[in-house]
Amino acid sequence: MTQFMDVHHDMQGITDEQLKRVHRADLAVEKEEGVHFERAWADPESGTVYCLSEAPSAEAVRRVHERAGHAPDEIHAVPLSIW
Repeated sequence: MTQFMDVHHDMQGITDEQLKRVHRADLAVEKEEGVHFERAWADPESGTVYCLSEAPSAEAVRRVHERAGHAPDEIHAVPLSIW
């Protein structure tokens, strides 16, 4: 499985509760696509939301987000990371 960082634009003003709600919507369907969403971050001022996931493909990530009602604008594979 590969890690992916996807990006959503035009979510200006998103609140903590709204971010939790959209993240829960992803979690509700992720297993059906073999995806696991690990974490989400948001910048309410710019309207940018970032989601980190582990998935078999970028298309699987896209399908989960689309089914949850918020398709990503970008999806990037993250083949290298350090902790």
